[in-house]
Amino acid sequence: MDQYNFSSGFIEHYREITDWDVFEKYLRAPKRRSIRVNTLKITIPELIERLSPCWRLEQIPWCSEGFRISGRKECGCDCVHDVKSLGDIPEHKSGLFYIQEASSMIPAVVLDPKPGENILDMCASPGSKTTQITQYMKNTGSITASDVRADRIAILKRNLERMGVTNCKVLQMPGQQFKDVKFDRILLDPPCSGTGTMRGDPESIEKWDPKTAERLMYEQRSLIHYAYCVLKRGGIMVYSTCSIEPVENEAVIDYLLKRHKKTGIEEIKMNAQTCGLNRSKPILEYRGESYDERIENTMRIMPQDNDTDGFFIAKIRKL
Repeated sequence: MDQYNFSSGFIEHYREITDWDVFEKYLRAPKRRSIRVNTLKITIPELIERLSPCWRLEQIPWCSEGFRISGRKECGCDCVHDVKSLGDIPEHKSGLFYIQEASSMIPAVVLDPKPGENILDMCASPGSKTTQITQYMKNTGSITASDVRADRIAILKRNLERMGVTNCKVLQMPGQQFKDVKFDRILLDPPCSGTGTMRGDPESIEKWDPKTAERLMYEQRSLIHYAYCVLKRGGIMVYSTCSIEPVENEAVIDYLLKRHKKTGIEEIKMNAQTCGLNRSKPILEYRGESYDERIENTMRIMPQDNDTDGFFIAKIRKL
């Protein structure tokens, strides 16, 4: 019996967005696990030397600290080489690496934070991107990491501590409440429907509801407006989601461009030629709506593009 239950509405919906036959193939494929080396605590060669006797590591082209990881090797030891148990090995517990999906590493790379800057990571928990940003800043400058729920803040703090982050201030507050401060760069990865992460998960596919994305869109529009208001002139904001829904991605950027006229959408210069990253074309027309042509510069990643989760990234400059 087929464990994947693709409803007619599900199939029809994604036929509007992508090549359904190819998309279906990747929805049925298991996820590939990946890790990001924490260069605050160890060098990349040092961690590779520690893990390679027991694990197969494959460089992720678009992130120098990122590696796909798989087991198992016949190393002769009695350790467990199951990728599902990666969180239990000493190197993870001591913060030498972070388990992070390969496409999730892209937003912080695009943000390109510099040492000494003042940066906001809005909606930061569980901290994968926060800790990645800190690496690039070499634990200098200042990061403000915010989230709204106490349980999510607790997870964020534990991960920051485990990874050795010392330049981060954690706040439990809605993104809409930031004011009277300006940031050099902002990462906004808001709550989303997560439809880019459905691959290999029959349960999430069965529970899929198109109304979820439409409901979350209003929160995303609100957050991107308030984030833009506390971005310095000339500053960079990266908006990203693990959703593949146009209403949560291209439509949100279109909303920002209409509300804030002096806004630039910069080309993300990462592609298969320079860093092995394939992408799909951004959607500029959807269900009767036409979006700003500058959205052509955003990055839409479908699971079939790089054998990863789906993602959307926009690089926004305040002119």
